Amino acid sequence: MGRENKIRVLVVDDSIVFREVLSRGISSDLRIEVVATATDPFDARDKILEYKPDVMTCDVQMPKMNGIEFIKRLLPQYQLPVVVVSGVSDAVFDAMNVGAVDFVTKPDVKSPKSVENFIYELIETIKIAANAKVSPYKKKIAKKKKEKFETDSSKIIAIGASTGGTNAIYTILKGLPSDIPGIVIVQHIPPVFSSMFAERLNNSISLSVKEATSGDYVEKGRVLIAPGDQHMRIKKVGDRYKVECFKKNKVNGHCPSVDVLFESVAKVAESHAIGVILTGMGYDGAKGLLMMKRKGARTIGQDEKSSVVYGMPKVAYRIGAVQKQADLENIAYLIYTMLRKGSENR
Repeated sequence: MGRENKIRVLVVDDSIVFREVLSRGISSDLRIEVVATATDPFDARDKILEYKPDVMTCDVQMPKMNGIEFIKRLLPQYQLPVVVVSGVSDAVFDAMNVGAVDFVTKPDVKSPKSVENFIYELIETIKIAANAKVSPYKKKIAKKKKEKFETDSSKIIAIGASTGGTNAIYTILKGLPSDIPGIVIVQHIPPVFSSMFAERLNNSISLSVKEATSGDYVEKGRVLIAPGDQHMRIKKVGDRYKVECFKKNKVNGHCPSVDVLFESVAKVAESHAIGVILTGMGYDGAKGLLMMKRKGARTIGQDEKSSVVYGMPKVAYRIGAVQKQADLENIAYLIYTMLRKGSENR
């Protein structure tokens, strides 16, 4: 990184007031130095060349060129980690799609507590982004659909992800057939955005996707995503599974927690489950995945090369929780083949 090992940050926002709030706030951390600010993408491009930042924060709505188009054009030339700072809008997912590492929601500037929480979250996100792998935008090439197959209602797929997870989850789900066993997902994501994410997926893939609510049943072709401020676990009712969503203290620093979901799947579904741990910082999900494996479940971990942040999958792999490591593009097919083998062995 830059001099004195500080993370050098470029702040891009068209509001002079918000640029000041951002700059002062994140500079309060001794590991971060705001080396420059910019008012629009063209100004930012010049500042990138001049100051060579390690991370850039970027608004979505800006004059001359919006943040999404800017990121899309920027990353093929300068593979710079970008943290999007935005209001509540599903445009953040467009930014993730074109290569941004993560996003943080703008605060209510009239609320000191809201600003304080925002600055803390942004500082932590910048630190993660400084070590993240940047993936320039690539046009997606549609793959052939897999043949359909029958599976029983005892099968379940559990997925956990954090930084970089929204794109990773989409990549996996779009490669799965419409009659896949029910899927439950914990993605570390703020409240409100979890429902936006679910709706966005529901409109773009063949599976039925919704933000989970307590009492929802896990069904073939259905994906349930944990709410952004609630843990999610599964319970068995007869020969079916249903989810329970609840508010409680953070586990491993997160609510929802991947471990909470995985541990419930291990206890309830045992060998009838497949567990998948994806890109993200930290260790949430590793112990739960190990418990799943010990109960007879098949387990998959995303490999280092395709992870935006190789944290959660690395910890899971190191403690022996991962049976198969795979590139992101191959995980859907791996899930599919595991289910096929399971069906053939019945």
